[in-house]
Amino acid sequence: MPMTEQATGASHPQPRPRSSGQQQSAPVEHVTGAQSLIRSLEEVGADTVFGIPGGAILPAYDPMMDSTRVRHILVRHEQGAGHAATGYAQATGRVGVCMATSGPGATNLVTPIADAHMDSVPLVAITGQVASKAIGTDAFQEADIVGITMPITKHNFLVTKAEDIPRTIAEAFHIASTGRPGPVLVDIAKDALQARTTFSWPPQQELPGYRPVTKPHAKQIREAAKLITAAKRPVLYVGGGVIKSGATAELKVLAELTGAPVTTTLMALGSFPDSHPLHVGMPGMHGAVTAVTALQKADLIVALGARFDDRVTGKLDSFAPFAKIVHADIDPAEIGKNRAADVPIVGDAREVIADLVQAIQAEHTAGHTGDYTAWWADLNRWRDTYPLGYGHPDNGQLAPQQVIERIGQLAPEGTIFAAGVGQHQMWAAHFIQYEQPATWLNSGGAGTMGYAVPAAMGAKAGQPDRTVWAIDGDGCFQMTNQELTTCALNNIPIKVAIINNGALGMVRQWQTLFYNQRYSNTVLHSGPDADGKQPSAGTRVPDFVKLSEAMGCYAIRCEDPADLDKVIEEANAVNDRPVVIDFIVHEDAQVWPMVAAGTSNDEVMAARGVRPDFGDGEDD
Repeated sequence: MPMTEQATGASHPQPRPRSSGQQQSAPVEHVTGAQSLIRSLEEVGADTVFGIPGGAILPAYDPMMDSTRVRHILVRHEQGAGHAATGYAQATGRVGVCMATSGPGATNLVTPIADAHMDSVPLVAITGQVASKAIGTDAFQEADIVGITMPITKHNFLVTKAEDIPRTIAEAFHIASTGRPGPVLVDIAKDALQARTTFSWPPQQELPGYRPVTKPHAKQIREAAKLITAAKRPVLYVGGGVIKSGATAELKVLAELTGAPVTTTLMALGSFPDSHPLHVGMPGMHGAVTAVTALQKADLIVALGARFDDRVTGKLDSFAPFAKIVHADIDPAEIGKNRAADVPIVGDAREVIADLVQAIQAEHTAGHTGDYTAWWADLNRWRDTYPLGYGHPDNGQLAPQQVIERIGQLAPEGTIFAAGVGQHQMWAAHFIQYEQPATWLNSGGAGTMGYAVPAAMGAKAGQPDRTVWAIDGDGCFQMTNQELTTCALNNIPIKVAIINNGALGMVRQWQTLFYNQRYSNTVLHSGPDADGKQPSAGTRVPDFVKLSEAMGCYAIRCEDPADLDKVIEEANAVNDRPVVIDFIVHEDAQVWPMVAAGTSNDEVMAARGVRPDFGDGEDD
C-alpha cells in the first residue's frame, strides 16, 4: 500500500497546516463558524471543492460565495463529488475536498469514501449535520455519518462547537495527507456553523499518538540489500505507494542499479516506464504472463508500497512458493497481513528506496553483485512467447482493445487516463503505455463502477492544461454520466470513450467461462434503435450521442474501424467542451491473460484454452 509521509507527486508539493511548534501571532477575526470553515480551507491550501448544498451545510455555502481562493464546483450527485475529489487528488498529489449536506447527501458520499480508503487517496469529506441538540432524535435528514463511515475512513470528526472548526480542518488535512494517505470525514453540526466565534491561524493541533514512521531501520535496509545481491531470481513488486510517496525517480535508480525485473500493480502503472526494458508488466488476475510468472518463480520478492492483495496473489497459499519476502510499507499493519515478511521494513517509500540504493552500492563496492543472467533468459523467453495481444472480430466490428490502444497512441504527451471498472479497465491497463506517474487513475481496491467520468472531471479541474480521457463502459457510463453536465457548465472539457459492447462485459465474460453462457441480466442493448430497428451491437437505449449532446457535449458515434483514427483525432481537437465518443465494439471480446478467481497463479492462461509452457518440464 502507499508509503508516504505526505501524499504528493514530485512536482506537486502538498500545502499542509503549520504545526503547533510554528505558532505565529495572527490577527483574531470575529466570524461565524461557517466563515471560519471557509477561511480554514483557504489556509490549508484547498483551491477546489466539489459539492452540493442542502439544509444542514447551507450556512457554509454563503461565505464560500465570497471566497476568491476556493472554487466550488456544483456537481449533480454527491457520489460524483467524492469521485471528482479523488480524481483531483490522484492527478495533483494534493488533498481532494468534497462537501455534502446531512442525511442522504452524506450517505451518497459513502461509496467514494470507501473507494478512496481502499486506494489510500488523501480526501477530506465535509458534511453538514443536524443541530447538535437534535443529534440522536431521528431529526429530518439526520444520519450518523460518523458511525457509518468509521470503518472506511482513516479518521473522522464530529464538530459541535464553532471554535473547534479551524483545528479540526487543520488536523483533517494533516491526517489525510501524511503517513498512509486516506479519507477523513468532518461532520459539522448546523448550529456550529451558525454560531459566532473567533478565527486565527494556525491553530494548535491535538493529535497525540499520531506519529507516522517514515525513516526505515538501517539494519533492515542492510539485510534487504544482502538478499537482493545474493538472489538469483529477484523481482521488484511495485505498488501504488511508490507513486504516492513521489518515489518514481528513486525506483528507476534502484531498478537500473540492481538489474532486477520490475512489475507494477494496477495502482502503480506509470511509476516505472512501461517502455523500460526492465519492466515485465502488470501482475495479477489479468496481468501479463511474464509478470505473473516472474513473481511465481522468484526466489526473492521486494515489495515496495504494495499489499499482496488477492488479485495479485491468486490462491494465497500457493503464491510465490520459493520466494523470500522483503516488504516495505508506511503502514505497519500491512506487513505480514497476507504474506509473512522475511525482512519487514516500515517507512516511506522514497526514503526506503533511497536507503536501499546506498546499501546496494555498498554491497557492490564490497564485491557482492547479483548475477541474473539465467533469470533474464527465462524472462525474455516468456515475454517473447506470451506478449499481450488481441484478435480482430471476423464480422468487421471494432475490437475494443484496438480502440483503447489507438486512443493511447494518438493522445498528446502527458495525457491523464481515468478508467471505469471491468473489461475496459483491464484493456486500458494493458494497451495504453504509461511512462509517467499520475497519468493512470482507476478504482483499484473497491472496483467502483461509475468512477471514470467524475474522476476525469476532478483530474481536469486539478490539471486544466493536461488532456484527460475517461475510458468507460456502457454499464459504468450509465451510473454517473450526469457529471458531464457539470463539466459542460464549468468549462471542464474532458474526453470520454464509451466502450459500448451492449453488456456488463466483465460479468458476461465470467458467465461465458463459468456459467455455461447463461447471460442472466448482463445484456444492456435490448430494445430498438431510433429507427425502430434492432441494433446488431451496442447499447442504443439510451442513445449515448443524443444524451451527451443534451448535456452540452460534442458527441460522435464510431462503428467502422476505418473511421477510428479520424474520430479520435477529431475528439482531441475539440477543447471548448466535453467530448463523448460512442464506440460500438464486438460483444464477445475477452480480457486475457487470466487467473481464475480462487486458483493458483500457476494456472495462468495466456488466452482462452492456452496454458503457457515455461520450458521447465511443467505445463504451469
